[in-house]
Amino acid sequence: MTEISDQKFAKAYSMASNTQLKFPPDIMLHFYAYYKKATTKDGFYIHKNEEDLRNGFKANALLQVEDLSPEEARRKYIEMVEKYIGTV
Repeated sequence: MTEISDQKFAKAYSMASNTQLKFPPDIMLHFYAYYKKATTKDGFYIHKNEEDLRNGFKANALLQVEDLSPEEARRKYIEMVEKYIGTV
């Protein structure tokens, strides 16, 4: 990634982290999965606790993005921020 893209990604993350907007769970899971895929160096950790439904949804979201490169996940994360929050 170029430095400009890194800065844009950091700005998008800041916007998403600090927004007062409320999103449905499926949108939040997409934000989560793209961010994790974009920022995790050696794969990602999936919680094994079968009783925790939220962790199951997180694991499913991560599995849906497993074929993306970190760069593609960054691009998709920025696209979501721009779609739901505003221009990065």
